[in-house]
Amino acid sequence: MCGDRRNDFCMKLAMHTAPTLLGIKCASLISISDKDCDSSSLISEFNSLANVRGLEARLLCPMENRKLILVYNTEQLRCRLSDEAAKRLLMSCGYSLSADLDEMLDFLSGRIAAKDGFPHEIGVFLGYPIEDVEGFIANKGSNFKLCGCWKVYGSVDYAVKTFAAYESCKKHLCTRLREGADLFGEIGALRSGLSGI
Repeated sequence: MCGDRRNDFCMKLAMHTAPTLLGIKCASLISISDKDCDSSSLISEFNSLANVRGLEARLLCPMENRKLILVYNTEQLRCRLSDEAAKRLLMSCGYSLSADLDEMLDFLSGRIAAKDGFPHEIGVFLGYPIEDVEGFIANKGSNFKLCGCWKVYGSVDYAVKTFAAYESCKKHLCTRLREGADLFGEIGALRSGLSGI
């Protein structure tokens, strides 16, 4: 892989998925332009180096000139999807309760491909509070209390603290990359640096 493209991809990962890479969010989405990089090569390299840290990247859906990639912590996402409230919401959207993680992600991919935009339950996969995902669905995206990383219908205090933590992760990780850290080789070390965030 071209070094510049690899560096660009690493910076995009830092900008859009830092909370997941640093262990405080179960999953994040990133959109990669087809003209900017070979996403299958980037995903393969990421997975070969980050799997030992419990992280994985998966192509969710090809879109016009772009690809949607989900970066996730396997155990955190499994735990999230096993939550009773999450299971009820996902079941109401057609997911099977007996499905494993890969089957759930396959079903989500199919729903993204079949819709114009994201199926609203994607917030469950991204770790958003269930009450906020349900509030978004019930209100069709209107009447929210706060809009940041997601639209908030429940606890504003929790959301404000979480948004700030996500921003701190992004700043921390981007700073480390600008200082010369290698994203793939340093994820474990970067996670241990979270005490300063």
